[in-house]
Amino acid sequence: MQKLSCDILILGAGSGGLSVAAGASQMGADVILLEGHKMGGDCLNYGCVPSKALIAAADRAHMMGRLSSYGIANVTPHTDYAAVQDHVAGVIEQIEPVDSQERFEGFGVRVIRAFGRFVAPTEVEAGDYRITARRIVIATGSSPMVPPIPGLDKVPYLTNETLWSLKTRPEHLLIIGGGPIGMEMAQAHRRLGSRVTVLEGAKALGREDPECAARVLEAIRAEGVEVIEEAKVTRVGGTEADGVSVVLEDGREIAGSHLLVAVGRRANTETLGLDAAGIETTGTGIKVDAALKTTNRKVYAIGDAAGGLMFTHVAGYHAGVVIRSMLFGLPSKAKSSHIPRVTYTDPELAQVGLTEAQAKKQHGDKVFVARAEFDHNDRGIATGQTRGFAKVMVVKGKPVGATIVGPQAGELIHVWALAIANGMKMSAVANMVAPYPTLGEINKRAASAYFSPKLFESDMVKSVVRFVQRFGRP
Repeated sequence: MQKLSCDILILGAGSGGLSVAAGASQMGADVILLEGHKMGGDCLNYGCVPSKALIAAADRAHMMGRLSSYGIANVTPHTDYAAVQDHVAGVIEQIEPVDSQERFEGFGVRVIRAFGRFVAPTEVEAGDYRITARRIVIATGSSPMVPPIPGLDKVPYLTNETLWSLKTRPEHLLIIGGGPIGMEMAQAHRRLGSRVTVLEGAKALGREDPECAARVLEAIRAEGVEVIEEAKVTRVGGTEADGVSVVLEDGREIAGSHLLVAVGRRANTETLGLDAAGIETTGTGIKVDAALKTTNRKVYAIGDAAGGLMFTHVAGYHAGVVIRSMLFGLPSKAKSSHIPRVTYTDPELAQVGLTEAQAKKQHGDKVFVARAEFDHNDRGIATGQTRGFAKVMVVKGKPVGATIVGPQAGELIHVWALAIANGMKMSAVANMVAPYPTLGEINKRAASAYFSPKLFESDMVKSVVRFVQRFGRP
């Protein structure tokens, strides 16, 4: 077995691992990167990229049947599901070079295509190599969680990892799980011509602001997706030839042609040999402190492996935190209060900071909820995108949370993510001049809604204005 040593050893070439590798190597560190599967990890190959490519295709198909409101004849689209999947594969192929082994070797990173396993606190075996490192970063990502439902192991089912190899459009897609992945795939497949039933054991989009989640579910149901909440699945049966059937706790049996399991994700830690390195785990992932250090102080865990918020942009953010610590010895801690998230349905649902309920629980009557509706946004009216609203939770003049449900909510939440991350006041957004007409005016309108009562309903302001008008210089 060949022995190697380096400054920084990274396990996993997903978003977080690649960001650490690129940054550290270009700033002079000796870096080794281990990846036993695909470069780019889940996001590129199975998650964010393919799902958004599929959603884009579904959106085009959906719009073709709704052109009459613009004075154009509706068209019934012919959907070639295999061609749609080819489109998805083409998008992945176009992005792949950015995450490729060749690119990172160009940065000076030594890339070893093997999985790593700890054999000592600072030593990892991978393939024919035994590697010693000053610092180690675990960035192994996560995998789809498969619930222990009786019969599930005996039927063909899909996850977000296997869905992209499907070439025949599901006639009737059953989805277990009403979270963001489940609802995104439900609406997309409905728009591509499938019948879709979502089975959620609690509340669909239950983590989100209830008012906003209701808007999304209303829209999805209006398109023909059946969403059954409080539907606990007790048994699954069927074959690839005959389809699948799902039995609910209340005795109902629902049959479909395909089954997608989308009940969440679990951190990839089982094969890492963490005990040999003295690294502890929790129920969701690897135990880390605020600096993302594990119980082995020479080892960090970032992204999904750390068991917190499982988003690609969080892994990238974590990479910056550990680079400051490892390369420069600077104190660096990860926060989560400023991390945005988006559900890419139509309408989109975006959140950063506290929801309305969380803000009121934490701050009580100090919270002011500033609100603006898309049906008062001129660009939205012009483009037929008036469904939804933005609301901002404000405490002592500063936003502590923002929720947007509506067109391009994922793009529009950037303003509030910036404001919350930097401790900005509402006046900073109110002072912004937004180009007209844009959907982005919704954010300025929400900020203005915070100041309107102070300006237009204040007897003191009115008295000052009257005084100036009467006695002030002309």
